[in-house]
Amino acid sequence: MSEQHIRLPEGSIEKTTTTLNLGPTHPATHGVFQNILELDGERIVSADQTVGYIHRAFEKIAERRPLYQITPLTDRLNYCSAPLNNMGWHMTCEKLLGVKTPKRVDYLRVIIMELARISDHLICNSIVGVDSGAYTGFLYVMQYRELIYEIYEEICGSRLTTNIGRIGGFERNFNDIAFQKINKFLDEYPAVLKEFENLFTRNRIFMERTIGAGPISADRALNYGFTGPNLRAAGVDYDVRIQNPYSSYEDFEFTIPVGTTGDCYDRFLVRNEEMWQSLSLIKQAMQKLEQFKGAEAEIYHADVPEYYLPKKKDVYTKMEALIWHFKIIMGEIDMPKGEVYHSIEGANGEVGYYFISDGGRAPYRLHFRRPCFIYYQAYSELTKDAMLSDAIIVMSSLNLIAGEMDA
Repeated sequence: MSEQHIRLPEGSIEKTTTTLNLGPTHPATHGVFQNILELDGERIVSADQTVGYIHRAFEKIAERRPLYQITPLTDRLNYCSAPLNNMGWHMTCEKLLGVKTPKRVDYLRVIIMELARISDHLICNSIVGVDSGAYTGFLYVMQYRELIYEIYEEICGSRLTTNIGRIGGFERNFNDIAFQKINKFLDEYPAVLKEFENLFTRNRIFMERTIGAGPISADRALNYGFTGPNLRAAGVDYDVRIQNPYSSYEDFEFTIPVGTTGDCYDRFLVRNEEMWQSLSLIKQAMQKLEQFKGAEAEIYHADVPEYYLPKKKDVYTKMEALIWHFKIIMGEIDMPKGEVYHSIEGANGEVGYYFISDGGRAPYRLHFRRPCFIYYQAYSELTKDAMLSDAIIVMSSLNLIAGEMDA
């Protein structure tokens, strides 16, 4: 922290401002990034953001890796909802390769993607509560993030950085325990979410801390390139699942919640309502799965042998399976030439992959569209003339994830 003196016209009283480094490592920041705040007392005069502290050169690394070795890189973007990043990447590959996934695969993907959205939103909204002085809600809902992670574990063996799914579908069918835990979540979480809302939505202290903090208009949000809950909180009902449906989202009924002021309170309300919509989507997907009987109920992958790993028991006992396992993992299969862009509705907004192939075994160029990196540019505008305490809660409500900013 340092002080600087501002030179004012002769006869004026000299005014002192304070420069405060909020980050890069600070208990109030949500990741490793820096905000250099100029303060007049506790009021923010200006803010300057610095990112890149955990830049890992994912896009350049991807130019040297086959498709399956890129999937773990996507885990490390928004690690609060890694399956969404994984699914988006696999759908991008499928778009380039011309792979059409079966309906059952689409519905299974919807279940996982909406669970990931809930996991992300419950973390964001409970931390908004923590940063406004309420710790109880965070501890209460965190046990249901744990249940979601147990579901991931049943499906792919991982919890946080999931590497879930494969090009064309999943690596294995969902087992009975996975479905039991999904049903348990659907049975128990609505009551918990309702109680969580009762703790905050009409809480006088919470409302006074969030209403009017960090507002942004629809025009300004669009100019910055906002997407996701932060754009919808400003009143724009843009959602990739509606605008450009993928994974058979056109088969589902759901509404897009929007706000009006784009402030911290609206962002909180939009994410809460999106959790209700995600619960509805998971229930619909579970009902749709009931129509598949017999052999159809065992389908969990498209018929793309060039990109589908053989069963492990075959790899250990059959030479042909061992060869294909090696070829797929090490990227010994040339992909078609092409240029594609595919995006999904991530928890924080539009997660997109711009993929150029020159026909080799790795992407010629791959660009990740990370929503956090885009809306963080507006942070200085959102906090100008605000109080220092508002700088923290604005950061929380935007749901800034450092891994997504620094690809």
